[in-house]
Amino acid sequence: MPASRETAVYTHGHHESVLRSHSWRTAENSAGYLLGALEPRMRILDVGCGPGTITADLAALVPDGQVTGLEHAPGVLEQARATAAERGLTNTDFAVGDVHALDFPDDTFCVVHAHQVLQHVGDPVQALREMRRVTRPGGFVAVRDSDYAAMTWYPLSGGLDDWLDLYRRVARANGGEPDAGRRLKSWALAAGLTDITATSSTWTFSTPEERRWWSGLWADRTVASSYAELAVEGGHATREQLQAVAGAWREWGARDDGWFAVLHAEILCRKEV
Repeated sequence: MPASRETAVYTHGHHESVLRSHSWRTAENSAGYLLGALEPRMRILDVGCGPGTITADLAALVPDGQVTGLEHAPGVLEQARATAAERGLTNTDFAVGDVHALDFPDDTFCVVHAHQVLQHVGDPVQALREMRRVTRPGGFVAVRDSDYAAMTWYPLSGGLDDWLDLYRRVARANGGEPDAGRRLKSWALAAGLTDITATSSTWTFSTPEERRWWSGLWADRTVASSYAELAVEGGHATREQLQAVAGAWREWGARDDGWFAVLHAEILCRKEV
């Protein structure tokens, strides 16, 4: 088993404003590209499962199979277990682990899935090698990641420009790659995957409710999460600058003409038989 190579710091942490976003995610809005490949008896590994909403959805879609949720941070797994229990799911289990060195034998899973994970790890190619290793021949490695430089919004906002610049600097200082989406196919090829279907999809926030939710969670995250602490401790921003960015988020969210799109790249890779 290869040694762990995790060297990155998870930029967001698990503040309430972060889990507010993660708990909104579903298989439909975050893993739609994968759903057509699922079969009832599949065994799935959900890497970076967080509070477990996608994990639970996948488990419901493979009622005769099994879904394992994996997290590097053990604390959030209690919420993931509670999510599965609330839905009455009996085909889920959860474990702590590092995607760089998965504690599973070769050819264990039919699908190994990761949503918004590779942008935060120290060695995404090694992570994909491990995901490929534990996937059965003919099975799938499925990865979706956003690309911060490709995010776009209206109206133009100098404060949101400052947010994007700051976030990318903090994430890279922590060992991650915030513009991961555009790199997924290249990373997959470097990891030895060859049968790759590369697609993209978006989250779009434009209604008053969507704008309020998206701007509110980012405003809160900017001043109160681990990201805020890392920004200040790393010398990337002052508390006053973070407050200004949070204010820009709330100002954008109050605009009737506000619109924000998050581009995601997706790769669905079938392991060779």
